[in-house]
Amino acid sequence: MLISTDIGGVVQEYSFSFENEEIRVVYETLGKGSPLLLLPAFSTVSMRSEMGEIGKLLSSCFQVVAVDWPGFGQSSRPPANYRPELYHQFLANFVTSVLKTTVAVVAAGHSAAYVLQLAKDIPTAFSRIVLVAPTWRGPLPTMGANQQVSGIVRELVRSPILGQTLYKLNTTPSFLSFMYRRHVYVDAAQLTSSFIQHKWHNTQQPGARFAPAAFVTGNLDAVSNQADFLTLGQSLSIPLMVVIGESSPPKSRADMDALAALPAVQSVILPGSLGMHEEYPSAVVEAIQDFLSP
Repeated sequence: MLISTDIGGVVQEYSFSFENEEIRVVYETLGKGSPLLLLPAFSTVSMRSEMGEIGKLLSSCFQVVAVDWPGFGQSSRPPANYRPELYHQFLANFVTSVLKTTVAVVAAGHSAAYVLQLAKDIPTAFSRIVLVAPTWRGPLPTMGANQQVSGIVRELVRSPILGQTLYKLNTTPSFLSFMYRRHVYVDAAQLTSSFIQHKWHNTQQPGARFAPAAFVTGNLDAVSNQADFLTLGQSLSIPLMVVIGESSPPKSRADMDALAALPAVQSVILPGSLGMHEEYPSAVVEAIQDFLSP
C-alpha cells in the first residue's frame, strides 16, 4: 500500500495487537542524530503532519520520528474499543520495540498524560520531555458533561447509520473552521480553504469516527482529574518542560499553569492556543531546542 509522506521523511508501518485486533500504525522518520519522538495532539483531525514543521526544523539535530496515533491520521481505524489501555500499550511497545533506546519526546495536547505515565512506568523510556499545550480532559467533560452523557454520545457516534450522520455533521469544513477559530488557532488568516480541506480529508477515511468519538467524549482521558495529572508530573526523575499557549481556553490554561508550577519543571509562555505546535512551530522550536540539546 502506498502511503504519502507528510513531513518529507521515510514512511514506515508498525503493527501491534490489542484485544485480538491488529492495528497498523504509520510513522515517519526524518533527519539524523539522536532520536526524537513527536506525538500529535488527539483531536478529530489528529495527524502527524501537525508536527511536521517542528520536525523539519529539528531534523538537522535529531532523527525525528513522527507518529499517527492508532485510529487517527493514516494509521488503521478499526471499530476497536478505543480507551487508555490501548494507547498506553501502543506507546510502550513502540518506544521499546521500534525505537529501542532512550529518546527525547515532544508531545502535544492530550498526549501529555500518556507520556508522563510511560515515563513513570519505564524511567528509561525518555531522556527529556517537552509537553506543548498539555491537556488531559476531553472536550465533552471539559464542557461539563458527566460520564453517562458522554457514554451515550460515544455510542451514538459509533452506531452504523446515525453515528455516521452525526460524525459528518461535526466534520464539515465549515464546522472544522469554526472549531479552529474558537480554541485551536489564534490567527484566523492561517485557516485557508486548502488548510481546512486537508483537515477535512483526514476525517473522511474509513472508520474515521471511532477513535475521535472516544477522544471527544473523554474516553481517552488517561487520568480522571487534575490532581492525578499533577501527580504524574511530580513523579518524574527526568527533565520536563511545559510550553503554554497564552490564548489557551481557561480550563486548559489552568491545567497547564498548574503543571508548570511544579518544582523543577521548566516552562515558557508563547503566542497560541491548543494548536500552537502547528500554528507557531518556529517559536516553539526556538523555545525548546536548548532544552532538548543540553
